[in-house]
Amino acid sequence: MKTSSLIKIGAGFIVLFLIVIQFFDTDKNIAAAPSGNAIEKHYVVPGHVQGLLKTSCYDCHSNTTAYPWYNKIQPVKWWLTDHVNSGKRHFNFDEFDTYPKEKKLRKLDEVAETVRSGEMPLTSYTVVHHEAKLSDADKAEIEQWVKEVKKQIQ
Repeated sequence: MKTSSLIKIGAGFIVLFLIVIQFFDTDKNIAAAPSGNAIEKHYVVPGHVQGLLKTSCYDCHSNTTAYPWYNKIQPVKWWLTDHVNSGKRHFNFDEFDTYPKEKKLRKLDEVAETVRSGEMPLTSYTVVHHEAKLSDADKAEIEQWVKEVKKQIQ
């Protein structure tokens, strides 16, 4: 068999594979109702800070994700689902009040540190979601809010 025939057969299998995987769906991270455990239901979250959190954090760290158009394409859909599930395992603003006191304080410290260091939001996220980039003033505002919430918890 000629090399060109093998390449055509291989390419055909790849195309077929890409078509078949489009029929495998994933569960969407879209809550039916707001959570009673959401941080803003138990602690003061100023409007501007809430806006920053929703724009820069909530797609991966809440029970509701605003999905982009490319989430309809496999294998991107699998990757995004895994990414969101991982983010929620690390920290979930919508489940914050279920955390014990020590975990709340630790997670808030992590929020402040990862935002301050530029680790969050992820660069892979802000490349596509330019509005999620945090300015130095935004970071300072979130850090100050974290300090205030920690005082409320203690």
